[in-house]
Amino acid sequence: MSVNKVILIGNVGKDPDVRYIENNVCVANFTLATTERGYTTQNGVQIPDKTEWHNIVAWRGLAEVAEKYVRKGTQLYIEGKIRTRSWEDQNKIRRYTTEIYVDNMELLSRREGSSATASTPAQPQNTPTAANTSYNPPVENSSDDDLPF
Repeated sequence: MSVNKVILIGNVGKDPDVRYIENNVCVANFTLATTERGYTTQNGVQIPDKTEWHNIVAWRGLAEVAEKYVRKGTQLYIEGKIRTRSWEDQNKIRRYTTEIYVDNMELLSRREGSSATASTPAQPQNTPTAANTSYNPPVENSSDDDLPF
């Protein structure tokens, strides 16, 4: 048995790059930063913050949600799978990248300019139908007390 599951909570590093490919399938790419807080050891040595950057890939309905609601600085909860792919560049050098393919995405920060009475958007029509893929619209409450952690 094997498991390929990633859970990340972090901040979006750039606005999503959204494309529509064949058969009008939507794909969104963006970066997500996760940071381990620094600390000071008992003998006074300071350990700095450590930030990791993750390449995020969302498909179909989740990509459409990213296109509408995700912006640089948005805090997200992401569940997905690690995928590594390779290609040859112009100089015939083999390149590799590691990406997180999104299965579930939740917006944790509020959209700028929204009010507490704003309605929750309807689910996009092209939402993926895979069993483990879900869409959770942004939560727009007047209090942070409703966050799940």
